[in-house]
Amino acid sequence: MRDGGPLGRAGLALLLMAAGAGGRPRPAAPGDQPRSNVVLVACDSLDGRLTFFPGNQTVDLPSINFMKKHGTVFLNAYTNSPICCPSRAAMWSGLFTHLTESWNNFKGLDPDYVTWMDLMEKHGYHSQKFGKLDFTSGHHSVSNRVEAWTRDVDFLLRQEGRPMVKLTGHRKQFRVMETDWRNTDKAVNWIKEEAVNFTQPFILYLGLNLPHPYPSPYAGENFGSSTFLTSPYWLEKVNYEAIKIPKWSSLSEMHPVDYYSSYTKNCTGEFTKEEVRNIRAFYYAMCAETDAMLGEIISALQDTELLGKTIVIFTADHGELAMEHRQFYKMSMYEGSSHVPLLVMGPGVREQQQIPNVVSLVDIYPTMLDIAGIPVPQNLSGYSLIPLLHEKAESEVSPRGPRPSWVLSEFHGCNVNSSVYMLRTGKWKYITYSDGSSVPPQLFDLTADPDELTNIAIKFPVIVHSLDKILRSIVNYPKVSSSVQEYNKQQFISWKQSLGHNYSSVIANLRWHQDWLKNQKKCENAIDKWL
Repeated sequence: MRDGGPLGRAGLALLLMAAGAGGRPRPAAPGDQPRSNVVLVACDSLDGRLTFFPGNQTVDLPSINFMKKHGTVFLNAYTNSPICCPSRAAMWSGLFTHLTESWNNFKGLDPDYVTWMDLMEKHGYHSQKFGKLDFTSGHHSVSNRVEAWTRDVDFLLRQEGRPMVKLTGHRKQFRVMETDWRNTDKAVNWIKEEAVNFTQPFILYLGLNLPHPYPSPYAGENFGSSTFLTSPYWLEKVNYEAIKIPKWSSLSEMHPVDYYSSYTKNCTGEFTKEEVRNIRAFYYAMCAETDAMLGEIISALQDTELLGKTIVIFTADHGELAMEHRQFYKMSMYEGSSHVPLLVMGPGVREQQQIPNVVSLVDIYPTMLDIAGIPVPQNLSGYSLIPLLHEKAESEVSPRGPRPSWVLSEFHGCNVNSSVYMLRTGKWKYITYSDGSSVPPQLFDLTADPDELTNIAIKFPVIVHSLDKILRSIVNYPKVSSSVQEYNKQQFISWKQSLGHNYSSVIANLRWHQDWLKNQKKCENAIDKWL
């Protein structure tokens, strides 16, 4: 931290003028270069569209803008699964979700899985992790996993509190998310007190909770997180005039899976335009606070003259719908949920570069190994970003040949009553469900329809067939969906048996308790029928 406040325009202005080894990152000279340090800052729930025009008009994000000026922004970066644990499992393993079998927020990687950080350590890198990791199994609430297991049950229950906003503190209060600030402080201190003395390169990871919504204790026992909370300090960074009020389909016209998601997220009630605008404004303010933490890391690297020797990467596990498509949270393939930020700056990275290629979080693993000069395993789902960052032909540097022209995302968790698969290629986004036939697919032309309001799957059957063929060549998705259904059922049965006589009272008091208790017998019968 600098002068008791987060890095703002003045601090970034100093960075812009900085010269010498600690100044702004410069492209590396050819020849034998020392290995770069790497810093990865991964936040939770930041909509990637806020990092470029026109999304960047809604909120002031000076640290992200600094990275864009002195590095590269990816315009089409995606999560491989729009929920915390499965997404992070993909990022830390380099493998698609159907390969990690991280089906929900409880099921991630085995604790002994060899990550890119493990390999970098083995090859001489000093390593340090602070903050949210969330890529191994065993996290999140019982409620969260039971909701995922029972998504095929024939009932409809609200699982979240109604999304709301809450203002806290005063106009000078910038440390709202204290846990994240403490972890940022730890990372800054580590850079200034330890990393500065290393003779070997280092890899530093900082995981932030923001801008994920806050818990909502008002919703009763086993409450979820539906509160968008910030202080006046951050709210002043938001341009209210630029906030777009999303268009909604009527409830009767919604895709059946979207309706299930909207209902279980408690979003099918009436919302005024002011309510929606406020939810979005508070979310953007939370993004501004996140950006300030990134700024602290950049500032610490500058102060220690390490910035010119360090590759800095900023990303998120997924986005946030913030009331687009009548939903908040993630768990959706719509852009607000699946599109993530990805910015890179440092030695050898071109400045002010915008890369339109589709990329995804599985690309982090081979990229890290490439930076460290470690051979990249051939079995990874991802491809190194280094050729794109250096503008090299991929076939020159990758024995696997060029990267594919598509990215894959999939979802198997709560708040969605089907496995979902998304293929993004060119201007098309193809979304299909379950076995590919029992639920209607969706097709969007993101060039003509960036807000994804018009499903044109029926209009373009040849395109749908072509994209589905590509998808099936990557993953046998009907088989995966069937495996997930079987997994859900077996997990639920084991859990139910472990509770014995307490089963009825425990299941009644999960996050859906308000709806469950209205007709407890009917809900239990629906589960018995499913089993």
